Amino acid sequence: MADQEFDYIVVGAGTAGCLLANRLSADPANRVLLIEAGGRDNYHWIHIPVGYLYCIDNPRTDWRFRTEPDPGLNGRSLIYPRGKTLGGCSSINGMLYIRGQARDYDGWAELTGDDAWRWENCLPDFMRHEDHHRLDAPGQADAAHRDFHGHGGEWRVEKQRLSWQVLDDFATAAVEAGIPRTEDFNRGDNEGVDYFEVNQRKGWRWNTSKAFLRGAETRGNLTLWHSSQVLGLELQQREGGEPRCTGVRVERGGEEVVARAGREVILAAGAIGSPQLLQLSGIGPADLLAEHEIPVAVDLPGVGENLQDHLQIRSVYRVSGAKTLNTMANSLVGKAKIGLEYALRRSGPMSMAPSQLCAFTRSSDDYVHPNIEYHVQPLSLEAFGQPLHDFPAITASVCNLNPTSRGTVRIRSADPRQAPAIAPNYLSTPEDRKVAADSLRVTRRIAVQPAFARYSPEEVKPGLEYQSDDDLARLAGDIGTTIFHPVGTAKMGRDDDPMAVVDSRLRVRGVRGLRVVDASVMPTITSGNTNSPTLMIAEKAAGWILVGE
Repeated sequence: MADQEFDYIVVGAGTAGCLLANRLSADPANRVLLIEAGGRDNYHWIHIPVGYLYCIDNPRTDWRFRTEPDPGLNGRSLIYPRGKTLGGCSSINGMLYIRGQARDYDGWAELTGDDAWRWENCLPDFMRHEDHHRLDAPGQADAAHRDFHGHGGEWRVEKQRLSWQVLDDFATAAVEAGIPRTEDFNRGDNEGVDYFEVNQRKGWRWNTSKAFLRGAETRGNLTLWHSSQVLGLELQQREGGEPRCTGVRVERGGEEVVARAGREVILAAGAIGSPQLLQLSGIGPADLLAEHEIPVAVDLPGVGENLQDHLQIRSVYRVSGAKTLNTMANSLVGKAKIGLEYALRRSGPMSMAPSQLCAFTRSSDDYVHPNIEYHVQPLSLEAFGQPLHDFPAITASVCNLNPTSRGTVRIRSADPRQAPAIAPNYLSTPEDRKVAADSLRVTRRIAVQPAFARYSPEEVKPGLEYQSDDDLARLAGDIGTTIFHPVGTAKMGRDDDPMAVVDSRLRVRGVRGLRVVDASVMPTITSGNTNSPTLMIAEKAAGWILVGE
């Protein structure tokens, strides 16, 4: 294959990459190449919402990473799903639409010195691509909905197409425990309890490939290479000046080809893939690069550092007198009814996101803002991928929204085909262990309220015999699992921050013609699910790229 020339090259057709390719190719004068290592998103389980069960840890759709054995998890290693298909993680994730809290973005503005990241300046970028169900009938939408939500954009947001009495009653119990009800988690203060809104359209998953590529892929100036792995960046050294990124080396169809970019290369390979590619290309911590005999192009010690993630701690309650998925799906008749309901109405358990009920609250009175999030499900199992329990139960998973633990992503060798070492370093600070213990106590406080107590709940996990801070923190290490929100490994920051990888406009420090636009640039993790904030970052970045900022 001959080398090929483009104006912009976007590496990764995931959440950020699909939007970027759409926006950059909207001007027919721009020649845009979008590269994805995975295949097309034509696997049927991608599109059926419950299909995440069959996409995660599936080599067709998932990179199948694993973490290093983690001391905070008592030596356990976790699966670490990352999407490997068009749409990336939006093709295998939980479909939950959560923006986070205004203070997240105001904090980014302080850390970067750039007011573009303040909440009021990010809100228009969220709204620009949004198609929110509340505005489908404009006459019925109040001013608050119009002020905080968009309509007619590519990113569909809908109500879930199911309800569970046991979850309704858990929500009432949460109110009885002091958590207010809310009807909208996405106005900047997400405190409260309600059902999640989801990125679905009429009962089907709505991923970023459908949203941003379907119409754009027919543009003559947009080229898509799927099933093509980027091996490294092409850097042109300049005497007495900064190197310039001029393109990428790609394995495509069994051959290696160089694609060249006249203007910019944009890494949108995610919080694992982007730092890995930077390190493989000689951009990263000098000592790590020397260890693997990679010539140092730019010594950037922050590449692959600052990994943050939400660790969920799953409490399982056996219940009496309640309909749960455990009892519905543990028989052939029950499974047949579930399948028929979805076939006829696109509703019911097959339309389920992994979590249905949400709550944001405080782990203790020490916090002035919600610092924990609940994902509540009408089902239970020992671990992801294992069968449902044979008794009726619910799972109330709680995560620390603002962990102080920091991990790393580091290449193991100069071979781009070898997975990097991912070390989240969960529960490595006293603050995180205290929040873990306190959050389990909040769960117990909800479970004993009258609305839920009528189900005679029995705490199966972790078990009421564990009461002290030390016991609960240790148990959190035994039962905690990732909620799949890695961020921060190529963080943005001020010029005087030695660990900042990109500036506030997401340009890689010390390299011309190269940006990172994905969840890796977050200096701190958002207070909620990270997919929609990543889209906002891409929307904002596209605007800057098109005007040359």
